[in-house]
Amino acid sequence: MMRHLISAADLTRDDAVLILDTAEEMARVADRPIKKLPTLRGRTVVNLFFEDSTRTRISFEAAEKRLSADVINFSAKGSSVSKGESLKDTAQTLEAMGVDAVVIRHGASGAPYTLANSGWVDAAVINAGDGTHQHPTQALLDAFTMRRRLVGRDTGLGQDLSGRRITIVGDVLHSRVARSNVDLLHTLGAEVTLVAPPTLVPVGVEHWPCEVSYDLDRVLPKSDAVMMLRVQRERMNAAFFPTEREYSRRYGLDGERMAKMPDHAIVMHPGPMVRGMEITAEVADSDRCTVVEQVANGVSIRMAVLYLLLGGQEPAVTHTRPPVSHHHPSNERSAHTDFAAEEK
Repeated sequence: MMRHLISAADLTRDDAVLILDTAEEMARVADRPIKKLPTLRGRTVVNLFFEDSTRTRISFEAAEKRLSADVINFSAKGSSVSKGESLKDTAQTLEAMGVDAVVIRHGASGAPYTLANSGWVDAAVINAGDGTHQHPTQALLDAFTMRRRLVGRDTGLGQDLSGRRITIVGDVLHSRVARSNVDLLHTLGAEVTLVAPPTLVPVGVEHWPCEVSYDLDRVLPKSDAVMMLRVQRERMNAAFFPTEREYSRRYGLDGERMAKMPDHAIVMHPGPMVRGMEITAEVADSDRCTVVEQVANGVSIRMAVLYLLLGGQEPAVTHTRPPVSHHHPSNERSAHTDFAAEEK
């Protein structure tokens, strides 16, 4: 595994499949009465959020705590950042505290890359969303959800998404989720089609490894998964479509449209959903909609990423301790007894 996770485009097929397989192992921990592993005990992880995001921050925090890491939450609002402190100063403060990993969300595209390559911190950097650029753990949890639903929980191990057809619908222009998903799904062998109003398609999309369509009804019958994106009004500085009603009519997913999808096909949404705009309540509450699963899978994926970046290469769940030197039998005994005590 690499040192940092900055972009979904940095992952090879083998990297991505390793993360998905490790997440499958982590998901089993969630079925235990005590949902904890001692894997990252003594490691410190900072959640450095310059942008609001309850869902992503809580997901990372749950993952960190399940791996027994020490967690520091840093919210830019009300902190020294709101007083004008730079990213560099914040990073150097964290470095002085001896942090092992930084999970960063930032409004500026490229901020996590800068942090990882600046030399300001000697910690693993995980991008939790930067501007309209990337959100790699979201793409991984989406791929994990698709693999579980379309290939199977156990049969999916070691598998990618070759030959699957994924349709991503809506505000692609402002969406780091769409960019990350296109990169990762292409790496995993899936065929991706973007469907959006012409005003919400990014410049240069012809260089992305995907197709573009403006007709949702034509694409639905051959889709294995349909991902609806939220219209990000907070990032919009102009009128990108005439009215909400017009947007819903052409690019919203309702029961009638869902009926055109193949029987096995699923509906996805990165959340938060705007019911009635891009997705109707009927679709959001149906068995085919994976929104709640995506949240649960997000914790497993983030556990897998943290484990692989910080924990090492031995299996996560079965051997949570590094091997002890055989020259000191007493050490070996104590390691096993400690582990047995933790497992209880």
